[in-house]
Amino acid sequence: MYKQADMSLWQGRIDSADGADALRWHQQVQPYTQDAAPGRVLLGICTDAGVQRNQGRPGAAKGPDAIRRALANQAWQLDSPVYDAGNFVLPDDRLEELQTQQAGLVTALLNAGHFPLLLGGGHEIAYGSGAGLRHHLRGTHDAGRIGIINCDAHFDLRSDARPSSGTPFAQLAADATGCGEPFSYLCLGISRPANSAALFRRAAELGTTIIEDHELVPWNLAPLEAKLSEFIAGCEALYLSIDLDVLPAATAPGVSAPAGRGISFEILEHLLTHIRTRAGSKLRQADIAEYNPDFDIDNRTAKVAARLCHLLCRKVN
Repeated sequence: MYKQADMSLWQGRIDSADGADALRWHQQVQPYTQDAAPGRVLLGICTDAGVQRNQGRPGAAKGPDAIRRALANQAWQLDSPVYDAGNFVLPDDRLEELQTQQAGLVTALLNAGHFPLLLGGGHEIAYGSGAGLRHHLRGTHDAGRIGIINCDAHFDLRSDARPSSGTPFAQLAADATGCGEPFSYLCLGISRPANSAALFRRAAELGTTIIEDHELVPWNLAPLEAKLSEFIAGCEALYLSIDLDVLPAATAPGVSAPAGRGISFEILEHLLTHIRTRAGSKLRQADIAEYNPDFDIDNRTAKVAARLCHLLCRKVN
């Protein structure tokens, strides 16, 4: 079920004495309309049905609005408009129907020249994101190899009977194979203890580029940047997915599956900036998944998600 934006969530401090140089997100974010000029569009996917199907702890359905509250008081330092397109809400277990509706709206936003930034919700939201991009590109001059970069401790390539938070990239791979299209997938931050040998084998069969969490250290950045650049160069369009459980549990405690190790936020920010710089206009959309407010501490994870939104919305230097 789709719900229009609740603009009452956008509240915060007003520094009237400092004028236009002291604006905050709550003063700038606008409700999305179909005639809106191209910009960044926030779309919430309020579901944790996939997490529950994947035997995870529920609560991520509350994530999108909690991220908005964290964003509201953040300083505005952007040069393009940001719109709130509201939420998809899942009142029951009809996840497959929600994914189809999500893909349809993502396609429409892309067709209108926007950059969709989806807020989750469990990582089941990735299927609707990826499917929406594929539908948008099909038949256009940009159609070709779509690259997916997933910042995640997990592959999410399970072959379960029903879609879940563990299956979205397996679903996208199956769609690509069924249409005779390439599937290009890079996982950044994979935790070996958190993925079975079967998942590593499936990733290898799909030609997945794997960067494990232990590789993501400051003295190893140059070869990792080269690997990312090579991957990006081979794609015509790029979809970026960030599962907050790629970060250490101390940094992001409010997630569905806290990481035993994770990668530092500084490293993640650095590589995301590298990805955005190298990708340029190839980067068409992004999402931030698995924020679970029920397990957050002092809004740590919400603030991390809000900072990531700022990074994804600001102009690349």
